[in-house]
Amino acid sequence: MEHRDVIMVQRLSPEEVTKKYGRLFCRGIFTLIDEKNGVAQVIEECSAKGPVEWDACNRKRAGGAITNITVEGNTITMDTIIGEREVRFGPASKDVGGQGLRSVVVDGEQVRTTWVGLAGASVGVGACMPQGPGTIATEYPDDVLIGGGHRVEVTIITPKMVRVIISVDDTDTKQKGATWSMMLKVAQACPIGHLLKHKIIQLNPNVPEKTTNCSSVGVSFAIKENELPALLEHFKEELRKNTLSSETTMAYYVGLKVPPELEDYGWKAKSVIYIPQQAVDVAQRNGVDIVEITGKRGIIGAVAAIGCFDMGLKAAGLPEDLES
Repeated sequence: MEHRDVIMVQRLSPEEVTKKYGRLFCRGIFTLIDEKNGVAQVIEECSAKGPVEWDACNRKRAGGAITNITVEGNTITMDTIIGEREVRFGPASKDVGGQGLRSVVVDGEQVRTTWVGLAGASVGVGACMPQGPGTIATEYPDDVLIGGGHRVEVTIITPKMVRVIISVDDTDTKQKGATWSMMLKVAQACPIGHLLKHKIIQLNPNVPEKTTNCSSVGVSFAIKENELPALLEHFKEELRKNTLSSETTMAYYVGLKVPPELEDYGWKAKSVIYIPQQAVDVAQRNGVDIVEITGKRGIIGAVAAIGCFDMGLKAAGLPEDLES
């Protein structure tokens, strides 16, 4: 009869990890899932930029389930597949260690991410992330040793979350108000989910109906799927309460990949003058839901804000800004 080694696993809560290894530096872990497109996004917030930059370089080198990494301030955002790919540390691991994400598995309303770390890099995935807010528990081999010259493989369990982009346009007048300011206040006061980003989208300054700057605004949240109705209700109520315009429109989109047609519409809204029906058509074809707050005209900019949301600095500029 064949005998197989049985790997014993211990499951520790964030509080138990903190007690075992001491308080470290992770300020939050959020795992966003887009099952329709077969992709996920792991967002890690840290108390310092050094570990974030170092982790980003190590995880990018290792490959595995990660397809892209960006760093903004003290936050690292990892685009991943849903599934498993082997991490490859390469010859550098002998001298500098390594760290990587092997797999992302959706398990009901939870997500299991399996990480591998070598040497000093094992502290980040074996002791720091497991105690971060947002973590439910972490599974370790019984004989695990963290740091030094050791190799560690752990599975971090987090809630399954989705990304929601909420956008709005036409909330001010030529005399009063600023859409970007109002939307940021509403987002920061929101008790549902976790605010990820606030984006100001510059639109065509030649639009006749503009107030001053002709910009719309979008915010993104990480939420559990069942929290969507409460999130939307918060924004609808606060926008109705605070808008100064009779043409305010809100839009929202759930997912990690903004469709190409929607991005194209958003980019062209910086130079083209659209009519509301064109925005309605693009929204309907690309999974964007429209909510009239006080009117319809804001739909043009609200849909454009979602289209431009993942464009980085391009969202805040005009096409000619890229030429200078």
